[in-house]
Amino acid sequence: MFIDTKVTAGLMAAAMVACSAAGAWAQTPTRIGDYNDWSAFSYDSGGSKVCYTLSVPIPGSEKPADVNHGTNFFIVTQRTTQNVSYEPQFMADYGLKDASKVTVTIGDQSFSFFTKEKSAWAENAAQEPALVAAMKAGSKMTVQATSARGTSTSYDYSLSGVTAALNAIQDCK
Repeated sequence: MFIDTKVTAGLMAAAMVACSAAGAWAQTPTRIGDYNDWSAFSYDSGGSKVCYTLSVPIPGSEKPADVNHGTNFFIVTQRTTQNVSYEPQFMADYGLKDASKVTVTIGDQSFSFFTKEKSAWAENAAQEPALVAAMKAGSKMTVQATSARGTSTSYDYSLSGVTAALNAIQDCK
């Protein structure tokens, strides 16, 4: 599993981003488990539990190679008490270009994300279940983004273990 060192370093950042969507301050996340290239976590937010699974890009897949990409995550959040089911999010370690789109591709399926600061979410929430289904069925996911400086970036994520990680957060309560 290649994500262990980057995930450990990024736990609080990922929790804070997930938590900011819920409008609360992040608490220290609890690791639910590791599932090949994905890990699952939970934390309490305002009396309800938030669960998420995340991964980092496959080492060496970051393009362009001569740019400092920082630590980037692909996160899927589950907040059952708020009726949020499997909300995908790309979290960059740099500012994303204003009004740009992030494209997530799995096999022959592409999904468009809108950007805000360092994060991106599915442009059409109705497509989130199709994206999650594609993640479960696929082996690799590519995320293409544009930095605030105008640099086109690309990351490949392994989908090995994503189904088990999503199952681990399915009944988040």
